[in-house]
Amino acid sequence: MSRPRVLILGGPTASGKTEAALAVAQDWGAVVVSADAMQVYRGMDIGTATPSVAERGGVPHVGLDVVDPDQPFDVADFLALADAALAGDRPVVVAGGTGLYLHALVRGLVQTPPVDPTLRAELEADPDLHARLVEADPVLASRLHPNDRVRLVRGMEVWLQAGERLSDLQSAHAAAPDRLDAVGLFLDRDDLDDRIDRRVHAMMDAGYVDEVRGLLDAGYRRDLKPMLSLGYRHLAAHLLDGLDLAEAVRRTQRDTRRFARKQRTWHNTLGHPVVRQDSVAAARAAASDAFGPPTA
Repeated sequence: MSRPRVLILGGPTASGKTEAALAVAQDWGAVVVSADAMQVYRGMDIGTATPSVAERGGVPHVGLDVVDPDQPFDVADFLALADAALAGDRPVVVAGGTGLYLHALVRGLVQTPPVDPTLRAELEADPDLHARLVEADPVLASRLHPNDRVRLVRGMEVWLQAGERLSDLQSAHAAAPDRLDAVGLFLDRDDLDDRIDRRVHAMMDAGYVDEVRGLLDAGYRRDLKPMLSLGYRHLAAHLLDGLDLAEAVRRTQRDTRRFARKQRTWHNTLGHPVVRQDSVAAARAAASDAFGPPTA
C-alpha cells in the first residue's frame, strides 16, 4: 500500500509557517494540520499565535482549540488527528514548530505497553532503579544518567510488562521505513529574534494579559502544563504576584527566543532543507513537488 503524501512546514516560532501554509492551502485546496503542542488548547489563542477564523480564510484546519487547558493531549493524540486528515481526499499541509510531533508524524512511535499506574508507582519508589535496568536492559541503562528517573522507570516498565528490552524496540523502530512520504521545509529567519520581540508586543496589544486573566478567573491553575509555557507563566506572575508588566514582557521575549533555539535543534533529526527568505514561494515550490500543479 502506498504511503500518504504530505507537505511539512516546520521551523521556529515567528518564522512565517502560518502564512506559507495558508498560501499553499488556498492554491491546492489543502487541509492545514497544526503541529503546535500549544495551539490545541482552547482559550489560549493570543499567546500561542493561533490564527483566527478570519485569518484562516476559509481553509479547514485540524489541531486548533481541541481540548481545555486542564485536559490531557499528547503526541499520540496529535497523530490520531493528523492521520484522520490524511485519510481524507484533500492534500494535507502540516505546519508547526513542535519537533516531537513532526518527527512522530514521519517516523511513528515506538510501540510500547500502556502505563500501569500501580507498577509505575512501585518503580518510582525504587531507590536502585538504575541498577535494575542495568540487569534488564544494559544498552538502555548505558545511555541514561542514574538520576533520569522518568526514562529509567519507562525502561523497566517495558521490560516487566512486555518482556522485551526498550532498547531493542527502539532499534527496530529506527530501522523501519517512514510511515509517510513527506516533502518538508524548515522555515527560518535571520532576523528571528526581532520578529519574536515584535510578535510579543503585538500579542500584548491584542489582549494577552486579558487572555491570561480570563483563564485564571475561569479556574485554570497556574501550575497546569500549558499555563507554565512561555509568556503565560510570566503574565500569571504579573497578575497574581505583582511582577512588573514590563519585566513579564521581557521574560516572555527572552524565553521565546530560547525556545526558538531549541526548535532549531530538531532540524538535525528532521533533515529538511532550510529556507530563510521568501518562505511562501519556497512552500509553493515544495507543494508542487508534493502534490503536482495547483488546483485553485
